[in-house]
Amino acid sequence: MTHAGAVVAAVAGVVAFFLYSSIHRIEEGHLGVYYRGGALLISPSSPGYHIMIPFITSFRSVQTTLQTDEVKNVPCGTSGGVMIYFDRIEVVNMLAPSAGQHMKVYDIVKNYTADYDKALIFNKIHHELNQFCSVHTLQEVYIELFDQIDENLKLALQKDLNVMAPGLTVQAVRVTKPKIPEAIRRNFELMEGEKTKLLISAQRQKVVEKEAETERKRAIIEAEKFAQVASIQFQQKVMEKETEKKISEIEDSAFLAREKARADAEFYTAQRVSEANQVKLSPEYLQLMRYQAIASNSKIYFGKDIPKMFMDLSHFVPSGKASEEVNVWPNKVREKASEAVDGL
Repeated sequence: MTHAGAVVAAVAGVVAFFLYSSIHRIEEGHLGVYYRGGALLISPSSPGYHIMIPFITSFRSVQTTLQTDEVKNVPCGTSGGVMIYFDRIEVVNMLAPSAGQHMKVYDIVKNYTADYDKALIFNKIHHELNQFCSVHTLQEVYIELFDQIDENLKLALQKDLNVMAPGLTVQAVRVTKPKIPEAIRRNFELMEGEKTKLLISAQRQKVVEKEAETERKRAIIEAEKFAQVASIQFQQKVMEKETEKKISEIEDSAFLAREKARADAEFYTAQRVSEANQVKLSPEYLQLMRYQAIASNSKIYFGKDIPKMFMDLSHFVPSGKASEEVNVWPNKVREKASEAVDGL
């Protein structure tokens, strides 16, 4: 009984050991690939617990989520013969991100082993970076084209992976600043310092130019404002003068109308008086006025007719000339009477 119990215990231990060795776990975000006798089995396993034949079958866990591979201390020779070193290059990649692409994982592992990133990424980084450096100068690699190295490496890697390993994609590449000889680095620092001074000077000049431009625009605005104010004031004065002119024209027109009306009235009055005089000064009326003028004299002597009329003027003239004056007087009286009538 004791011997039988020992055998059973030994068998149970062996079975337990075999079970322990056959059960394995695949983490989430990974696929399990199996080797039996060194040959890769076709069907990868999904995350979870699985059983395999111990000592005959082995497995490797292959990550299918985003992972970052670091390539360190990569040497690179420029076209000028200067050797520089990139301290660290990071490559973010993903294997078969979509479901149902297990066969792509199988093909990649079969062709490049489970450590496919060494052949497809690490070695390609060295190759592509040296290709880039060999056709560019140190100035271009270190300064001018440094910002393009990341994108160039990514495009070159992805181009080769699309042919060699479909299903493996490169998401991003990050390259650190390369290490260069100390003497060259100091020269670059001095050059950058001078360039910085130049940029500062250029920026200061731009600031001065901008301030001058701002001042010029301010002066233009002020001048335009003054010009507009002067124009408005001038227009206002012109309008005032035009208003005064219109008022003067109105007043002149009114005065002219009044004077014309007055002249018309005076002309009408004179015309009416003239018409009245034409009616009034008839020959009979003039004869009457003549007689009234003659009658207004103090002394008048009548003969048979008007020419023999005489006046007593002896006290006005000397005695020797009385007869002579009497003969002339009727004619003078006649002239005076005519003048009196004409004056009326």
